[in-house]
Amino acid sequence: MTSAVGSRTLLEALGEVRDPELDEPITALGFVASADMSDDGDVTVHLRLPTYFCAPNFAYLMVADAYDAVSMVDGVRRAEVVLDDHFAADAINDGVAARAGFVGSFAGEAVDELGGLRADFLRKAVMAGTDQVCRPLVDAGATPSDLARLTVGAVPPSPALDRLRRRRSELGLPGGDDAPLLVEPRSGAPIAPEEVPLHLRIARVTRTSLDANTGICRGMLRHRYSTDGQGEEDR
Repeated sequence: MTSAVGSRTLLEALGEVRDPELDEPITALGFVASADMSDDGDVTVHLRLPTYFCAPNFAYLMVADAYDAVSMVDGVRRAEVVLDDHFAADAINDGVAARAGFVGSFAGEAVDELGGLRADFLRKAVMAGTDQVCRPLVDAGATPSDLARLTVGAVPPSPALDRLRRRRSELGLPGGDDAPLLVEPRSGAPIAPEEVPLHLRIARVTRTSLDANTGICRGMLRHRYSTDGQGEEDR
């Protein structure tokens, strides 16, 4: 028997799992086909992606993160996360279940784990978040010198600022109230006033690219599975 309360709890946990490239929850993107927990605490999650040939490293990260997320839910005794309709599904599903890591899952094909890739995407998320936070400030008249002096704590609270703080924290970058608002996403060094215009242009392009790719993925998933284009969080 499936527990409705358990399924809602699983979706909440899966809402913390993000597509690493798009920096959006897999629930909001519609990647969670089902999430069920029995009264005995056995969990089965099915994931689906926009295409059969989605990059296996991205797919692996989402399946592994989903497994970790649901395994930590109170009352879960056993977890199984299944990626459906993907060319590397068997290797990914078996590897995640065995906790083999990416290299172990693709023995003879992969040479590195995915920490570096995850960090690269987090840096892009920081840049996209920088545009989201700074755009209203620029529209209100903030100059490059103003922005270079601004600290995180001096920015009006918003969901975008909270998200930027979290991404910076995940990268080990300063994100407290006294931290500079503008930092180089690899080193964490403050951005000098003369560097602000270029930094903001890069942030804008990064955000535009992420938004465009998110729209493309939603459309491809909708076409592939004949869905209404909504994820679990939109319903």
